[in-house]
Amino acid sequence: MAKSFLIIGGSSDIGIQTANRLLADGYNVTILARDTSRVDDLAKIGANVVEGDALQQDKISAVIESAISMGDGEISGVAHFVGSIALRPPHAMKIEAFEEVIRTNLTSAFLTLSMVGKSMLKSGGGRMVFTSSVAGSLGLVNHEAISAAKGGVESMVRSAAATYAKRGIRVNAVAPGLTDTRLAATILRSDAMREASAQMIPLKRINEADEIASSVYWLLTSAPDNFTGQVMHLDGGMSKVLA
Repeated sequence: MAKSFLIIGGSSDIGIQTANRLLADGYNVTILARDTSRVDDLAKIGANVVEGDALQQDKISAVIESAISMGDGEISGVAHFVGSIALRPPHAMKIEAFEEVIRTNLTSAFLTLSMVGKSMLKSGGGRMVFTSSVAGSLGLVNHEAISAAKGGVESMVRSAAATYAKRGIRVNAVAPGLTDTRLAATILRSDAMREASAQMIPLKRINEADEIASSVYWLLTSAPDNFTGQVMHLDGGMSKVLA
């Protein structure tokens, strides 16, 4: 029976692309999504779709059980794509807005780590992929809230990789730079803003969603067993080089 993979936040652009790749290669895919209308096409080609919020523990429990039942009795890998962007300086951001960014990006990731991790411990291992951002390692104007959340994700990934190294669970993250998705639509709403954003990147171009999805797919299915605790910086060199 084909391996079973779980996508948390599967209605995101990158989540949809990742699920498509997995389905095309014959894997079982279960998706947790708030907006299930965005994954109707995936359901038509075999995805198992569960409606729910990644901050609801009962929904995560339900989607874990559903994913297990779809495959060979275990979850081989999970990818977490839940995220948000709130770009305001600290003096202009209410504490409620800051806490919402933390809950959406970091708390939901921890719930996935905790609950799917428990399932993987029972089955003998698996692979986990979380989503950070270039803002997790590079100081960017007005990114304080998202930097705090994504920096937390990266630190969590390293600690979890150590915690579960001897239990067969590999934990990694991708950290994209600006990517052409719904989430970035406000930043990329005009040609001028798009060009200005591209000029900040050493490669002078903005990521495509499929580039991120292909990297997540590799981490879930093909990465070496000794690849864990790593953050893949998919940012056109922005966090590491000056050009």
